Amino acid sequence: MQHSSIHWFRKGLRLHDNPALLAAATDCCCLHPLFILNPSSSQAGTNAQRFLLDALRDLDGSLQKIGSRLFVVRGCPEEVFPSLFHAWGTTRLTFEVDTEPSARQRDATVAKLAAQHGVEVIQEVSHTLYDTERVLALNEGKAPLTYKRLQSLLATLGPPEKPAPALTQEHLQGCHTPCQASHDTDYGVPNLEELGQDPTNVGPHLYPGGETAALTRLDALMERTAWVCSFQKPRTAPTSLSPSTTVLSPYLKFGCLSVRTFWWRLDQVYQGQEHSQPPTSLHGQLLWREFFYTAGASIPNFDRMVGNPVCLQVDWDNNPQHLHAWREGQTGYPFIDAIMTQLRTEGWIHHLARHAVACFLTRGDLWVSWEEGLKVFEELLLDADWSLNAGNWLWLSGSAFFHQYFRVYSPVAFGKKTDRDGAYIRKYVPILKDFPAEYIYEPWKAPRAVQERAGCLVGTHYPQPIVEHGVASKRNLGRMKVAHARKGTKREPLAGPSVAESQRKKPKAKGQ
Repeated sequence: MQHSSIHWFRKGLRLHDNPALLAAATDCCCLHPLFILNPSSSQAGTNAQRFLLDALRDLDGSLQKIGSRLFVVRGCPEEVFPSLFHAWGTTRLTFEVDTEPSARQRDATVAKLAAQHGVEVIQEVSHTLYDTERVLALNEGKAPLTYKRLQSLLATLGPPEKPAPALTQEHLQGCHTPCQASHDTDYGVPNLEELGQDPTNVGPHLYPGGETAALTRLDALMERTAWVCSFQKPRTAPTSLSPSTTVLSPYLKFGCLSVRTFWWRLDQVYQGQEHSQPPTSLHGQLLWREFFYTAGASIPNFDRMVGNPVCLQVDWDNNPQHLHAWREGQTGYPFIDAIMTQLRTEGWIHHLARHAVACFLTRGDLWVSWEEGLKVFEELLLDADWSLNAGNWLWLSGSAFFHQYFRVYSPVAFGKKTDRDGAYIRKYVPILKDFPAEYIYEPWKAPRAVQERAGCLVGTHYPQPIVEHGVASKRNLGRMKVAHARKGTKREPLAGPSVAESQRKKPKAKGQ
């Protein structure tokens, strides 16, 4: 039978290692590659929307090179598909498995609609290294709650599957994509204004979206053999002015880069070489991704506190002023404010920078719920992956997975470990750029004459500290003790996905 296929892109915005796309092209006479823009389902901000549109334009360009096109349609999938099935005479629908609870519900509804229209549905696993359902089945249907437990389960499954071949013109022999002259008008990739976004709000275009940019970045990184082999994530610097990690996370989040392709390219580099090991190696980071995907797929209410069985129940403060100051980089702590400014403008920050600001917002200083921080990251991060975002906020707030809540990042001392002169602060909080190094992390301690020479009076041009760290962190430590006592359980500390130096030593003070 010659099928009329729709391949539904959601994540997986690529031609390489896309088995569901290959299934769509098999025994196919007519192929419609489809992306449905559903504005009501996304909390992403302008930078992330730009990344998505980059990826869609790149995908359309790649499809054009092999004789096809991308069809971009607006609306809710459950409402869009019945009319498309009818208009396009569809007999087969393919898409990549999505493990997120809301996506699973959506996909089940679409599969039911497809059955009602006599449309065959094929789903393939390619957004994770392993089939999450198989991993859960090995663990009696429950999420493994430690990294070591996940490793032991995966050891029984063996290495991840090899990537599927990329879709080429040869796969489309005898298969056509119907395109009218009005295709760009009817089904083209929109611009930011058409999505209701103000293009003047975007930051510097440091990380263009798309499969082409992803593979170019991957190729460049894999040429750095010694760096790849020696990579240990906790030893990278949160204050580096150019990224000290891969910045492949946005490409993995949108599926512009296949995680299996990344895994096996690393494996090629590792062959015959001494190299770092999980959990801190690059392979180890991909296993942390798998850890949180598995948790997010099976733990109820994973992205909230109430109704989440693994989450510590904490009486967080409701303080909109503190939350706003944190989000806007106006806490009066230059290191925290620099990180949040980089996040707002560039859409990406180092994992240890994420640790510092997450701890500061929650158990460290402001005692604001991690759910509020999660929402801000969901809006501002290019790589705001639902499972990883929720998992890491649970972790850094001391609510789940990590229970050494007495380990607190100092908003002053932590940044100094890798940037004593404050170059990172001078870049992202330029009003402080002329402060001497001894005051750059604590400008409120500078004598007034020093502040005047720097052209910045604390309390006038830059805020006073929103809280006193020593007092706030001590008070919050007591609150965490109460929350744990109320729970009535004690847990063994769990080694983190990227254990910072401040967590390995008693501090004054993970993503990708």
